Amino acid sequence: LEFRRVLFRSALGLGLGLLAFAPAAWLARAVGSATQQRLQLVDAQGTVWAGSALPMLAGPEGSRDAAVLPSRLHWQASPRWLGLRLQLHQAGHIERPLVLEWQAGWSSQRLSVPGGPGPLAQWPAAWLAGLGAPLNTLRPDGELQLQSPGFALLSDAQGWQLEGQAQLALLRFSSRLSTVEPLGSYQLTLQPQGEHRIGLRLSTLDGALRLSGQGEIGPKGLRLRGEAQAAPGQEAPLNNLLNILGRREGALSRLSIG
Repeated sequence: LEFRRVLFRSALGLGLGLLAFAPAAWLARAVGSATQQRLQLVDAQGTVWAGSALPMLAGPEGSRDAAVLPSRLHWQASPRWLGLRLQLHQAGHIERPLVLEWQAGWSSQRLSVPGGPGPLAQWPAAWLAGLGAPLNTLRPDGELQLQSPGFALLSDAQGWQLEGQAQLALLRFSSRLSTVEPLGSYQLTLQPQGEHRIGLRLSTLDGALRLSGQGEIGPKGLRLRGEAQAAPGQEAPLNNLLNILGRREGALSRLSIG
């Protein structure tokens, strides 16, 4: 009996020791798997609990598109009851530590992000080209900013739900498909929209290209319907771009995603 106790304690100590020094590569594999390899953590160093990596966006399986940010993403993780608290920092992109709180439930999970004043994170829009078509054709330039007073994502077998609200702004956007620079600044608002649906609202903040739309992220994926048009006096230089963006109806271009 005493031998069994010693063996159990030794195995438990070994298991806790392995967990405490679990390599950062384990977290990198988990992130890649959860995002279908669209977001990858390259050159992961350190441990699951304190480490860093280079964030990379990649196209679908078989694609050669990929874009890596040169600034390392640093994380500090600490366990919580049935969950994890993660603190992120990335020079030039996440200057004020961004906190993620993940909690597992019975066949569900919850990811909450406390908000704050100003942008929670910002990245170059050119990074998005790594996701492949159609972004690799657009070759966007500008700045992405994530802002929110606080939000939470809930996931279960039926899909996702959102608590709170978040805004993703695309500022001073330009594209290699147009000589007009910049084309404008835009905002995509994410808000609750019934059970297992996240509502989307696209709006223009300013600029020569006017975009608007409504949609959702639901059980069938992303769906967005909207329109694009040129601001007064910008019709001629934006005509070709409007032809590419969607189906033309006079001065409008009808947008359809999903």
